[in-house]
Amino acid sequence: MDYSKQSLGNFAILSLLFAGILYLYNWSSTLTNPLFSPQKESLCNPSNLTNIVDVPAIPVQDELDSVLARASMENRTVIITIVNKAYAVADQDTKADTTMLDLFINSFWLGEDTRLKTDGVDFEREKIYMSQDFIKMMWTRTLFLIEILKRGYNFIFTDTDVMWLRNPFRRLSHNETEDLQISTDMYFGNPWSSENQLINTGFYFVRSNNKTIALFERWYAKKDNSTGQKEQDVLLNLIKQGVIGQLGLRVRFLDTLYFSGFCQNSKDFREVTTVHANCCRSITAKVADLKAVHRDWKRFKKYASYKRLSALNLTANMQWTGHFGCWNSWKTPNNNSKA
Repeated sequence: MDYSKQSLGNFAILSLLFAGILYLYNWSSTLTNPLFSPQKESLCNPSNLTNIVDVPAIPVQDELDSVLARASMENRTVIITIVNKAYAVADQDTKADTTMLDLFINSFWLGEDTRLKTDGVDFEREKIYMSQDFIKMMWTRTLFLIEILKRGYNFIFTDTDVMWLRNPFRRLSHNETEDLQISTDMYFGNPWSSENQLINTGFYFVRSNNKTIALFERWYAKKDNSTGQKEQDVLLNLIKQGVIGQLGLRVRFLDTLYFSGFCQNSKDFREVTTVHANCCRSITAKVADLKAVHRDWKRFKKYASYKRLSALNLTANMQWTGHFGCWNSWKTPNNNSKA
């Protein structure tokens, strides 16, 4: 059922509690507690965001506009994630001491040139991958993101199971003619070819314009005719059917060397920017394997500080821990019970 403008507005306002609108700013030695420090005039070092065109300020219209205006960078870019209860509360069944949200936030502290500030979260229970509740949640997310684009904001969308190990703006293109830059489960060598691409909507950067709004609206319009498919599969089908050419979009598919995941590890610790717990069905498995990612990253940072180790030797001797929890998660039945 389609949302009316009024109900969409209500959802957008409620999403101020449900969606954490996150933004980066560079490390400053003058900040004793950056997580709770006042916002600076510039939220990202201009050297990291070249060729930016100023966008005239738009009058605040409602609460969502107000939050977007506060959270956005100078080029009207925001970073958005959505969190549910199971990502923020430890699993009592396994007596876990770490949540997905803990790992997500900690990755900003552990990462290079990344810092985080959040503005409000509210939570619901876990949605098991590919359950009907999960699929509904993904479509609701897509509808909300359409609203962000229509308000003239570019955004990075990041799932909470994506670890930010380096500032992604250093690897994302700043070319304003590129409408969408999207992560992949498997990267096949050509960032411009849509043939055989396995996209992943867990991390992407989209610019607000008529073409991307049309893409998202066409994408959302398919929700009632895509039974059993998650929104990522629907977008992939649209790409296979030629939507990129039909709308005149310029889309870059991101290399897993930089924007990696459990489906395909980055081959170089010196280059990896994000690590996504994709190819995984349960939060319990994701948390266990992402904790291993944190350990691997800390180990790399420690070894990288040893000047006697050459970069070549460092890369040759560093490997990611196997994602055993996620590999085994596929043995769990597709229902609403936790893995």
